[in-house]
Amino acid sequence: MLLKEYLASNFLVADGAMGTYYAQLTNQNTFPEWANCNDAETIEKIHTEYIQAGAQFIRTNTFSANSIILNIPREQVAVLLKKGYEIAHKAAYGKNVFIAASIGPIPEVKADGTVMSKEQMVEEFKFIVDTFLQVGADLFVFETFSRTDYLLEVSAYIKEKNVNAFVLTQFVMSAEGYSRKGISIERLQDEIKVVKTIDAYGFNCGVGPTHLSKLIQRIDIGQDKLSLFPNAGYPEVVNERMVYNNNPEYFAEVMSHVLSQGVRIIGGCCGTTPEHIRCLAQKVSAKTVGQATPRINERETALAKQVENHFAAKMKAGKFVIAVELDPPFDMNMDKILHNARVCKENGVDVITIADSPLAKARVDSVMIAAKIKREVGIDAMPHICCRDRNINALKSIIMAGHIEEIRNILAVTGDAIPRNSETKSVFNLNSVKLIEFIKDINQEMCSNDPVYIGGALNLNVLNKEVELSRMAAKIEQGARFFLTQPIFEEETIDFLPRAKENSKAKILGGIMPLVSYKNAQFINNEVPGITIPQGYIERFTPAMSREDAENAGIELAVDIAKRIKPMVDGFYFVTPFNRIDMIMKIIKHCS
Repeated sequence: MLLKEYLASNFLVADGAMGTYYAQLTNQNTFPEWANCNDAETIEKIHTEYIQAGAQFIRTNTFSANSIILNIPREQVAVLLKKGYEIAHKAAYGKNVFIAASIGPIPEVKADGTVMSKEQMVEEFKFIVDTFLQVGADLFVFETFSRTDYLLEVSAYIKEKNVNAFVLTQFVMSAEGYSRKGISIERLQDEIKVVKTIDAYGFNCGVGPTHLSKLIQRIDIGQDKLSLFPNAGYPEVVNERMVYNNNPEYFAEVMSHVLSQGVRIIGGCCGTTPEHIRCLAQKVSAKTVGQATPRINERETALAKQVENHFAAKMKAGKFVIAVELDPPFDMNMDKILHNARVCKENGVDVITIADSPLAKARVDSVMIAAKIKREVGIDAMPHICCRDRNINALKSIIMAGHIEEIRNILAVTGDAIPRNSETKSVFNLNSVKLIEFIKDINQEMCSNDPVYIGGALNLNVLNKEVELSRMAAKIEQGARFFLTQPIFEEETIDFLPRAKENSKAKILGGIMPLVSYKNAQFINNEVPGITIPQGYIERFTPAMSREDAENAGIELAVDIAKRIKPMVDGFYFVTPFNRIDMIMKIIKHCS
């Protein structure tokens, strides 16, 4: 009988964890997929134990078998995949057991830092699918995913190859009901339900049985075929290893109740063992499949008053805008930056931008400074948020905190790299494109009625400007609506501005950084990445110049550049040198 037909009136008990149980049996902290070739007996033993415990649905030992995670050629991956299916088939032979080809997520960033394109990701999944199809697999389970990307195309590909194949997709959730990409359980359900090539969906890993059983109460299961594979609980680190509590009775007790909520497939993820499945199978043996009670959509909608975003409104109206960047202090003295912010407000500046520890030197947090300026000065403030110093949890926390403090504009940037000889370590959970997408997801999930206006950086000073335009397009696709360029000096960059503008529906603010002295010009030209100053501009300054003469030369040069680029941009983005806000005000006055 086909699985789809079986689930119409039955439920299935599935197996438990492969990876953590293999580590427990062998005392090895390694990818268990290697064992398909070098320790097949243990893998077969694990499958057999789960089947004997009562599992009617087992998953192949192939969750991490891809060329990106294992960093091996596809030829070797294919061997691991085929061996994994062969071992599972041998263990299940002659028994009433469904065999699912297990496929885990593929990292979007390789070990060397290279970002995988969507096309590359889909191609890798298709290769895995093709390999399984060659050995007769017709049941596929995609486990521990954080979003529906790739699954739509890959599931359609499976159905093209075998219309009777069964596709189950499972997502990893936090206790709060969000995936690792910040997508709510409700939105994941909405997205997956409209995909006709996916037969069943569910949730696995991330949390224990109680949290996961409570999370599915937030969604209307109806007639859907839902799976639930929670962890045994929450692990402790013992001797550098993750150890889960031995709690099979508790696990079975909690999980036995989810059938009444309409769940069709129940099993376990990390920390679960054959004993967990044995207790679960015994607990539910007399139960019949339940029917989920239709529930009213109770999703909360933010009712907080909308914050007026003057900067965004002005840009959307097609008016020319002025942004001024102020560097946050290295210490706790806020006098200078607050003074400069007040000067900006008095002179009609539209938004203050706050850099996020430029050059990777620690300064006061950009979001906190922006919030203080917004609150005390009364001008729109836009923090730069970089990927360098925070993981996804910390990024989400600071973005939410900023929203509470009425920050409605964010510039999402990768961030300057930390010097290699530093003891400080980078994080880089995301790159700038992914950060923009992450903020867009937070907008949709948490503040759709009062979203953050997202901006990105645009560096037209690079040699291959077409590549930068493609990055710009990727940022726009993910949610960026305006761009701040790197400071512009070179003729080639100025000439390219119309091309950048015509290629985009987003707004572009031209970057202008006034030079203040000969020494300053030489330093920026030689030691600041991404900026090249033409020799003719440097020669406008001399080492013997007085401060006043040097400032005047810097103002004159900045005004010249600003007037040249003004017809090609939607606004100016001034970088304030050494807190010299009066220079910026003079430049703005001469450009108006």
